[in-house]
Amino acid sequence: MQVWKDYQEKNKDRFLNELLELLKIPSISAKSEHKDDMQRCAEAVKLRLLEAGADKVEIFPTDGHPVVYAEKIIDATKPTVLVYGHYDVQPAEPLELWHSGPFEPVIKDGKIFARGSCDDKGQVYMHVKALETLVKTNTLTSNIKFCIEGEEEVGSPNLGKFVSSHKELLKADCILISDSSMLSLDTPSIDIGVRGLSYIEVEVTGPNRDLHSGVYGGAVANPITILSKMIASCHDENNHITIPGFYDDVLVATDEERKLMAAAPFDAKEYAADLGVKELLGEKDFTTNERTGIRPTLELNGIWGGYQGEGAKTVLPSKATAKISARLVPNQSSEKITKMLLDYFKSIAPPYVTVSAFEHHGGEPYITPIDSKAYQAAAKAIESTFNKKPIPVRGGGSIPICALFEKELGVKIVFMGFGLDSDNLHSPNEKFNVENFYKGIETIPYFHKYFAEIK
Repeated sequence: MQVWKDYQEKNKDRFLNELLELLKIPSISAKSEHKDDMQRCAEAVKLRLLEAGADKVEIFPTDGHPVVYAEKIIDATKPTVLVYGHYDVQPAEPLELWHSGPFEPVIKDGKIFARGSCDDKGQVYMHVKALETLVKTNTLTSNIKFCIEGEEEVGSPNLGKFVSSHKELLKADCILISDSSMLSLDTPSIDIGVRGLSYIEVEVTGPNRDLHSGVYGGAVANPITILSKMIASCHDENNHITIPGFYDDVLVATDEERKLMAAAPFDAKEYAADLGVKELLGEKDFTTNERTGIRPTLELNGIWGGYQGEGAKTVLPSKATAKISARLVPNQSSEKITKMLLDYFKSIAPPYVTVSAFEHHGGEPYITPIDSKAYQAAAKAIESTFNKKPIPVRGGGSIPICALFEKELGVKIVFMGFGLDSDNLHSPNEKFNVENFYKGIETIPYFHKYFAEIK
């Protein structure tokens, strides 16, 4: 609608500057020293929602970081959309690899570089500005609620409790999430699902203290060596996961779904070049897009042990530790897979070391039906602003709360992500294209319009 375009064009610089201010807050949920920053960020989100036209905004404390709730109710008989997102961000390390400060946002070559620029502050803020556009132009035709949490990056440990105890407050006809990506502005897409997650930590202990590697080397087991062998045993030569039972519940994608995925443009050489690798590697007999969407994975996220300081220290370490995550596909249970992983590492422990393992967090996989009213509204909205029908794809990431939202609230979720897979999420130099930011603000009002219209 022209009135939306006119309003957004008039205020685009302010929209962007407000986002940059939000990105300056180091809202790192994983680090206890940022507790005050988390509260400060929640307050900033509350302020912006009030300025955008929300009638009611409240910060709800949890056992961890707070949840920001907001609503704009125009007519109780009209459809209600619940927007979910998160204001917390990943840790920024390794800091030395950033070209600029992770919380000192800069715009270069049309891209916003900052931690959280895409995941998820930038995408949440598209919805705040879309609300403002609809309210200020007096064109809102549906009710809108917001549930913006501060613990998504640590597995949303307290959001489930919040949702189950506030069902009436969060009652809606669909849930709209922009915490995902699209193929490109030239080839728009909609994620029809996200993978689940199981995240564990494994510690291997050998001798009761660090030892002199000359005096004791060859006499006792080295925990780093043993842990490395244990991890290596998890995959075979075809990059197939070897843990017994891991694939038992995997929902195998149909030929038709694989055909739809194959329709998405993909250049393997360009993909590899962007990542700085000579060749791609993954599970045999599956394409790259299938490996990152419809297949489960097991990845080593971090490993350490022994001396890591400057210079040399000839030490045989007492301990070695690894963080390991599995991405799960429909029908797999995070609880079941987590227990399977913990049991596996304990069961293969040789007698000359002790192994302990525990869970960090997890989440269930989620699939959204393409025949739902919400998906149809999202597809129509994207076609209205991109002049192309979006391609349905499977997202490789995880949003732990999705399955719980549907279970507790009884409504479907639709994903409308405007980031790109190349936006360095969880990596140094995270970025978000300014054009994508504006495109999201332009498109989201159409979703609310069509969701209210589609019968």
